Amino acid sequence: MQQIFIKSNILKTIIRIILFFLLVQTASAESPKHEIRAVWLTTIQGLDWPHSHSASRQKQELISILDQLQRANINTILFQTRVRATTVFPHDSEPWDACLTGQTGRSPGYDVLQFCIDECHKRGMECHAWIVTIPVGKWNTDGCKLMRQRFPKLIVKSGEEGYMNPEMPQTGDYIARFCREVTRRYDIDGIHLDYIRYPETWKLKVSREQGRRNITDIVRKIHHAVKAEKPWVKLSCSPVGKYDDLSRFRSGGWNANTAVCQDAQGWLRDGLMDALFPMMYFQGNNFYPFAVDWQEHSYGRQVAAGLAVYMLHPKERNWSLDVISREMNVLRNLNMGITFFRSKFLTDNVKGIYSFTKDFNRTPALIPPTSQTGKRAPSAVTTLRVTRGKTTDKLVWQGARDNSGADYLLYNIYASESWPVDTKNPENLIASRLRAQQLTVPHKGRGLHYAVTASDRYNQESTPVMSEGKPLGKRKPIDFRQLILGKSPNSTNKQIFERKR
Repeated sequence: MQQIFIKSNILKTIIRIILFFLLVQTASAESPKHEIRAVWLTTIQGLDWPHSHSASRQKQELISILDQLQRANINTILFQTRVRATTVFPHDSEPWDACLTGQTGRSPGYDVLQFCIDECHKRGMECHAWIVTIPVGKWNTDGCKLMRQRFPKLIVKSGEEGYMNPEMPQTGDYIARFCREVTRRYDIDGIHLDYIRYPETWKLKVSREQGRRNITDIVRKIHHAVKAEKPWVKLSCSPVGKYDDLSRFRSGGWNANTAVCQDAQGWLRDGLMDALFPMMYFQGNNFYPFAVDWQEHSYGRQVAAGLAVYMLHPKERNWSLDVISREMNVLRNLNMGITFFRSKFLTDNVKGIYSFTKDFNRTPALIPPTSQTGKRAPSAVTTLRVTRGKTTDKLVWQGARDNSGADYLLYNIYASESWPVDTKNPENLIASRLRAQQLTVPHKGRGLHYAVTASDRYNQESTPVMSEGKPLGKRKPIDFRQLILGKSPNSTNKQIFERKR
């Protein structure tokens, strides 16, 4: 009965999506308050970044990329950190990747991962360390040769590539240690696993069930290692874009669960993954039913589908923009996140995709809370002061408390000409994930009211505190002289709004 119900539910959802699709051929779905908006920022061969071997130019280029992504209200960067048994940060066991200097093992003179994390956090973005897991590069490349020297029985050749053997427990042990070290050393927001599956060229000698257990054992080891260090760090992966055959739609022999033993939906169900970024590089009936399937089997966790914006390029499939724009609308209607592969095709505005995305993401979006944390949300700030200037309002706040155990808070700012400020309306969100406890806002002569909330490392948000200092539900007429003239009938000085609890 349960299986019949699930299939019926999926069918109803597909019908709803088809009807929605017919209604929104050109219009954009309403921008939500919570949504994952991500990009894969590739470092292998400098495809997205870097395009220079100069450290100063690399830094400036990355800053420019992140600035451009911020203007499109992207909030999550999946930054390729382990490339092919090579890294973009100093590591005792694996060498620097050649993309940075042109030579494997040569330091660029700075910690690339730390620089990316810092720049992402300045912009209110999450930075996830993208770890390529099983592949270690072509057989005679430097990273693969070094791994073969260290682990001669662990590295297996399949086709022209070298791989860590997923059927040996040492593979999971090694990758788990690697991910644990990254988590311990860096203030990352997530560990993002790539290619956590059997290679497509692998001649599977065990049963499919055993193959799935082998990959799941690796995932479980990584999960335990990461969460033991910092339980708030999100664990995710990029599974093959179709989980498996559906009753009415076939996967064409290429899917996560059966083809490469990647039980990604089971990892969500069992809490081994906090989020998935499935590589849905398809269109039409190869996209929409499978997107619904991911959403129907998300188990309350986050799924941010990967979109093939590279297919827009004339040298690829030369897709028209409406292929991607329609997929974005449907994903938003399904309350799913959106991820772009790759960053450069987005920032290069191929077929106008960047321009469309800026309009599509009209307002900032908070990253959805990590589900089933069992943690209390932060307490509200206890003091909020707003000082009116000729052209700007200066906000200062303090007193929030983190109840999650991470001892780390970020702040979200809302503004509105109406009071109380509606913090559920994303139109009112003007800044998110601030680390500082102050903000200067140009008011352009308008009388603005403000609300501040605190968010913890699980993206749980506190109740708002507003500049009027009144209870949230109370509506009181506003004396706009306080805002416009900077004084009230009882004061000749700057008006300071304060709420103390």
